Amino acid sequence: MSAARKIVLIGPIRAGKSTLLRALEGLSGPARKTQAISYTKLATDTPGEYLENPLYYRVLVPSAMEARWVLLIQDATSPRNHYPPNFARAFPGKSVGIITKIDDPRADVERSRRFLQAIALTGPIIAVSSVTGAGLSELRDLLGLVEPEPPAEAPQS
Repeated sequence: MSAARKIVLIGPIRAGKSTLLRALEGLSGPARKTQAISYTKLATDTPGEYLENPLYYRVLVPSAMEARWVLLIQDATSPRNHYPPNFARAFPGKSVGIITKIDDPRADVERSRRFLQAIALTGPIIAVSSVTGAGLSELRDLLGLVEPEPPAEAPQS
């Protein structure tokens, strides 16, 4: 893993991992479904199926071994916790809980916080919205990322 990819995102299907990564990278537009482990300059994005099927832990855990930060994603609209107890202890990097979709009217941030507290995180829990940008500055600060530059406006003719 390159030094640039010091972050790994792990979470269930449709938890908002790829959308969060795009927001952190300053990219707009919809995210595409991650079919296999995906690498960007900033991070490693893992498919949700790798968390939801324990047989894939043998791929998921090694993919995060060299990461400085392991972001464990919990969708605030989901009533289900996909993480086994103490799951974060499998990773040597600092594990941070990320609650996504806090802007959704169905969001239950406290339920998501309880789910993440049960997995033995070594870092904080941060609630974010990739749509509104809420919590992204706090997350960028924690990860040591600079705020992405806004896209340049097209010249007027």
